[in-house]
Amino acid sequence: MLLNIEKLIYGGDGLARLPADERGRGKAVFVPFVLAGEKIEAALTEEKPGFARAHASTILEPSPHRAQPPCPHFGRCGGCHYQHASYEHQLEIKKEILRENLRRLAKLELDCAIEMHPSPPWNYRNRSRLQVQTRPEFAVGYFKFASHELLPVEECPISSPLINRGIATLWQAGRVGKAVEGVREIEFFANGNDTRLLVEFLCAPEARRAAVRAWAEDLCSAMPEIAGVAAFREPQKGVQAPLVTVGTSELTYQTKTAAYRVSAGAFFQTNRFLVDELIRIVTAGRSGELALDLYAGVGLFSTALACNFRHIVSVESSQTAANDLQYNLSGSGKAVHSATEQYLAELGEMGHVGHGAAVLPQLRKPDLVVVDPPRSGLGDRVARLLASAGAPRVTYVSCDPATLARDLVPLQAAGYRVEQVHLIDLFPQTYHLENIVQLVR
Repeated sequence: MLLNIEKLIYGGDGLARLPADERGRGKAVFVPFVLAGEKIEAALTEEKPGFARAHASTILEPSPHRAQPPCPHFGRCGGCHYQHASYEHQLEIKKEILRENLRRLAKLELDCAIEMHPSPPWNYRNRSRLQVQTRPEFAVGYFKFASHELLPVEECPISSPLINRGIATLWQAGRVGKAVEGVREIEFFANGNDTRLLVEFLCAPEARRAAVRAWAEDLCSAMPEIAGVAAFREPQKGVQAPLVTVGTSELTYQTKTAAYRVSAGAFFQTNRFLVDELIRIVTAGRSGELALDLYAGVGLFSTALACNFRHIVSVESSQTAANDLQYNLSGSGKAVHSATEQYLAELGEMGHVGHGAAVLPQLRKPDLVVVDPPRSGLGDRVARLLASAGAPRVTYVSCDPATLARDLVPLQAAGYRVEQVHLIDLFPQTYHLENIVQLVR
């Protein structure tokens, strides 16, 4: 069938429509790896009552923004979605998707421009996770597009040069029979100047400790830039148990602001070119008595805010990240190991900034709250608790425009208005969006 692509939507697909029928407007069809304005020949791959999916077999009228993907795996690999578009056009796609989500879900027409912060489009990732197979033959790579089938990959153009050297080292080990059965995933994390690697193994329950240790030691010997390998068993009942550590289980990540300890299993931003820009947007020009940093991770923003706030309270639910957070704050702030919802509920009940016991009771209202939630966002209850904390300024760092827009509804209802919107392109070649919204009331 012939389809006209109307626009791109969040998730990477293009939107087209089947011909109208007696019920009215035609059913929506989602098509990957196309661009707005293109006319394509397509075949349906799935049809549901409310929508359909299709695959473009021929691009009959290509967009002027279409580009030749440099990666031979593009279209089969599930990692990238936009390599067929020029980088400048990728930014425009993302800006319009953000604007549409805010308009449709939050009923928000922006009075301010969306400030764009581009990235070098290649070799930007400081963290990459690969799938591993040992039978019937060794391979490492990523899942195929819309699949859990392994696609062998020997080079990844969006990963850092050092990570690509790490991938090559894995292949060398696998080809001579050194790979260990039961290691299912391997993640590389590179430091700020791409000179040191921390490696994580995720192992099946049956993986043998001695064999895993032997492979970890061999990798460290084969690649001196590897600071350490930390192996974990797959989570059982939500708990991920350590299995083996060879070398160190932490890495120091240097930014313009500070040096951060990041342990295996702790979250850190993945674009090695934009970490400092992210910190600057969140913290520049902010000062006062008290700042709250919720979903604080290892303290990326807390450590910078500590330069201009008298008190910092940072809340993180992961024990591993909370340990790094306390270390990185170095006595200049209070690290709280807690879920954000629990902390804000206690804050409202106690009437001061505390957690189980009085902490800074003289400060009843923060001057600034920074939130950097996971992709699921705040949710209605946390958003309402956040509004009740009474901060005149809230900075919302989001990696999902839909949950961001949803969370802005109760915040706007509580009197907050959007002052600035930033789109920081932490994930070139993919549909993922990182946004910062500055709110005031």
